Amino acid sequence: MPGYDPARLAARLKAEARRVGFDGVGVAEATRLDAEARRLESWLGGDRHGGAAGAMPWMANHFDKRVDPRELVPGARSVVSVFASYWQPARTHAPGAARISRYAWGDDYHEVLKGKLAELLDWLDTAAGGATGRAFVDSAPVLDKAWAQRAGLGWQGKNTNLLTPTHGSFVFLGELIVDVPLAPDAPFASDHCGSCTRCLDACPTGALDAPYQIDATRCISYWTIEHRGPGPPPDDLAAEFGPWLFGCDVCQDVCPWTKFSQPTRDARFLPREDVTDTPAATWAELDVEAFRETFRRSPVKRTGHAAFTRNAAAMARPPGHVPPPDPA
Repeated sequence: MPGYDPARLAARLKAEARRVGFDGVGVAEATRLDAEARRLESWLGGDRHGGAAGAMPWMANHFDKRVDPRELVPGARSVVSVFASYWQPARTHAPGAARISRYAWGDDYHEVLKGKLAELLDWLDTAAGGATGRAFVDSAPVLDKAWAQRAGLGWQGKNTNLLTPTHGSFVFLGELIVDVPLAPDAPFASDHCGSCTRCLDACPTGALDAPYQIDATRCISYWTIEHRGPGPPPDDLAAEFGPWLFGCDVCQDVCPWTKFSQPTRDARFLPREDVTDTPAATWAELDVEAFRETFRRSPVKRTGHAAFTRNAAAMARPPGHVPPPDPA
């Protein structure tokens, strides 16, 4: 038996998580995600992650670690799931601007949340008289949304995002997987999407081809961020990208639960200069050094200078324009 009360320690941990800047926190027992494993296996089997296309083959890697946290952290007893809002209600894209997904307006969330989680793990190590664990922020084979639901934070909506009843879906997720026994929260058992299909109806490319399912190979975010295969997206698909240069927020913007979004408490997620009011033609002219400086410590750097400016140039071309052949 631990030398502390697991319920009291969990309550203190949640208070500390909110102090360091998280807007939601819950605890789940570190066990295998059997139901989620079956769904993931089916999704991968249909190549809906784009493995064959060369963009996200890593989704099929480390399957056992992805569905069992004890494979990631030997001796794991608890998964502490957290979220932080990145919503900024007063800022929108200027008319004519190329759109960058809201999550990439500010600093890289991986770095910001990792810092907060490291601080929380240090606190737990002291409070529990010793704790071994790891922090995860979308950087390892962890099913973030499944753990958030297990920890009582929300449910996975028809747009496949985690929807929280207090902050909507514009939230970043992270986890601590630790060897400390903590009193778990009740899983979020309700689904509040009801009969609503706004996200499915609004998806420009039909990537949400069924409730609670996404075909990543048709997703704008997939093609503008993740795609590493040869060649551009198919013409008929690219024609539906509209103003989206990096990522896409359509399925979140139209969701009724967005009305519950709360402003971010971290200034590092606020928009950088020019990020919401620059046209595609201007982005297309960025040289490598300007790209690196503009998007230093930003999620946008993930796509790389060549792909970013190529996508911007394609967006800036007039309809029907046929680019000249590459020189021999």
